Amino acid sequence: MKLPRSIAGWTIAVFGVLALLMGAVGLIWPEALLSLLGLEVPSTRAAGDHTGTFLLASSMASFNMGVYYLLATVTEWRVFYRFTVVFRLVTFTVFTIAVLSDIAPDRFFGVAAWEGLGALATAIGLRVDARRSASGAASADAAR
Repeated sequence: MKLPRSIAGWTIAVFGVLALLMGAVGLIWPEALLSLLGLEVPSTRAAGDHTGTFLLASSMASFNMGVYYLLATVTEWRVFYRFTVVFRLVTFTVFTIAVLSDIAPDRFFGVAAWEGLGALATAIGLRVDARRSASGAASADAAR
């Protein structure tokens, strides 16, 4: 696999690897993922409790998303990078509201913070990359 070629690419790659790993943990050892997220791990499940099914689907989605992010990194798909900034901020907002509304436990705010900080890191990376690209183009024009 190629290494990222930009700062924004590195932020996307880090998120991709972690999403892939967290998805794999959820698929292989769902109780560990629930604990990591600060959610209760009951010893038995009541009839009609579909937590395991939801966790399976969520973990598979996380695993796949990790693959998509890594593919975007390899191809330096900058439109995708910008797209993720917006939707990771939406995710930050929704998850924060869930914690503040007592829908999710307080520890779940860590997931919200991860999304918000990731969006911010990618946005900053995109900006720095754009400035470097612009100054590089200006230097090339001046050399001609």
